[in-house]
Amino acid sequence: MKTSRMPVVGAAMALLLGLAAGPSAAESVYVSNQDAGVTILDLNTLKPGASVDLGNSDPRGLGVTPDGKWLLTANRETGDVAVVDTATLKVVRRIKIGKNPEFLRIQPGGKLAFVTFEPSSSGKPPAKGGHGKDDDDDDDDKLPAQVAVIDLKQWKVLRNVVGAPETEGLEFVPDGKHFVITNEGNDTITVHNIASGKQVKKIDLKSHGHRPRGIKVSPDGKTYIVTMENSNNYLVLDSQFKVLKSVPTAEGPYGVAFDKAGKRIVVVGSRGAKLQVFDAATHKTVAEVPVGKRCWHFTFTPDESKLLVACGRSDDMEIIDTASYKVTANVKGFKMPWGVVTYPKASGSLDAP
Repeated sequence: MKTSRMPVVGAAMALLLGLAAGPSAAESVYVSNQDAGVTILDLNTLKPGASVDLGNSDPRGLGVTPDGKWLLTANRETGDVAVVDTATLKVVRRIKIGKNPEFLRIQPGGKLAFVTFEPSSSGKPPAKGGHGKDDDDDDDDKLPAQVAVIDLKQWKVLRNVVGAPETEGLEFVPDGKHFVITNEGNDTITVHNIASGKQVKKIDLKSHGHRPRGIKVSPDGKTYIVTMENSNNYLVLDSQFKVLKSVPTAEGPYGVAFDKAGKRIVVVGSRGAKLQVFDAATHKTVAEVPVGKRCWHFTFTPDESKLLVACGRSDDMEIIDTASYKVTANVKGFKMPWGVVTYPKASGSLDAP
């Protein structure tokens, strides 16, 4: 009886393809510490395990590539972006950016990374116990900030895009050709072409609030949310960046995100020590959760069963159950945690799935 060799060949080919692809990235939570490196938690247990030693770098913004192979951190003290191999947790290269890199986003598809930096920053850490404009940042209004656009294949800066004083948040426009930034220093948001860096639109928000900081687009691409840190509200904008509505929030709103379905908006009030959940259709408050001191950023877990909130002045991460909106755990051992992202990627103030 003659037997076919096709199943054997198929199995061998699958094995070869699997070996070529290499091991899959670990399911992890990455937390940047302004006074240390990056703490890594197991995504399933949410227990701290390994860490990334960045030396005296003071990382803030961070992001992981879509394939999970590379972790990028924006480092205030060294003025660069560190590229970390997530398999070995070793820094494999550093890309010089400029003074005070802060906010980092990796473009959907993983070809480019965008990093804000501040030529006129003092470079000093925020003062403890302070309150107001200079409490959560160390910027001033003398020179416009810039956005470094990094090619993640060549690992080099392609161009620097001039923003405005104190550029903080950054989001991608669904057309894939533009990105939008928030500019605290002059109460504007500006839209820029990705290929050229040219500014194509400027929206003045002074009549609606002060110090725009976080910005997120809804999953359907029809709505943008902009948090206004010094007027304690967020703005709802349409796809053409026309302001539709202002919604009151807790004091000092910063990090903002939609859930994957676009039904909920989550905002963390860093000065008000609250995480708030809003109905994305009505903008009515769904829940308010007391959290720690100066919680700037957060992320959902990939299954959206939990919210992970990095609280800078409490030196902890608070875990919130999204069914009950109760804090279920408090993870200690951080040193002024600033940002948090997961792999697999999830909705959060610094990332999107």
